[in-house]
Amino acid sequence: MDTFNNFLWGAFPWLAIAAFVVGIFWRWRSDQFGWTTHSTQIYESKLLRLSSPLFHWGMVFVIIGHLMGLAMPKSWTRAVGISDHVYHWIATIPGSIAAVAVLLGFVGLVYRRVVNRSVFLSTSTSDKVMYVLLGLALLSGSIATFTLQLFDLGGTHGYDYRETIAPWLRNLLIFNIQPELMSNVPWQFKVHVLAGFTIIAVWPFTRLVHAFSAPVGYVTRPYVVYRSRDQRTTDMRHHVAWEPVRSHRAQLDKNETPSHGA
Repeated sequence: MDTFNNFLWGAFPWLAIAAFVVGIFWRWRSDQFGWTTHSTQIYESKLLRLSSPLFHWGMVFVIIGHLMGLAMPKSWTRAVGISDHVYHWIATIPGSIAAVAVLLGFVGLVYRRVVNRSVFLSTSTSDKVMYVLLGLALLSGSIATFTLQLFDLGGTHGYDYRETIAPWLRNLLIFNIQPELMSNVPWQFKVHVLAGFTIIAVWPFTRLVHAFSAPVGYVTRPYVVYRSRDQRTTDMRHHVAWEPVRSHRAQLDKNETPSHGA
């Protein structure tokens, strides 16, 4: 059991990180043309306009919340006068709202891919794997937030992940692996952590790579100037090619009639 725990909370996260780093480098060197979202907006746009902003903006706030909760030790918030109880509700309420937005957006995107045949046919195998793993990460994280944080169904008055998961992760990243910190973590959070690192491992091999592409060049790129090839300023309707065939032939016959005064 100790070996299994050491693998789950020591080796596996670093294997996922290594796969991410190597995969990103390989994808950039060998598949820059495939480094894209593979947009399907041309097939369907109504559901996309509703679901995509919900998902992406929700994810922005979810990521910010994760960074704040996992990177900042409890001593920092206490030092600025924020009690643990107040921090719990500051993190839980906005996090729950962001989770609802992400789930609604994700369900809309999946529904769109399943129902719309053109979008479904353009869905690759890597897309399907990505949606399953991403759905598992989102669902497990939402269940953990709602059952252990927001509604406190476990009677724990809000599970304090800053005592276990946060220090485990910070120590993991500095090569001070402490798997024992994860031994008593609720299963909801354990599933969420493992699903998160699995997403990190497969990230470079899916369309998720577009998250690292920002259209910075558009800010300084000059305007695109369109010019017509036809430099004439006259109305094209006056061109002889647009005149009726009979009138055009009559004009030609008139020009070819010999003069009687010759």
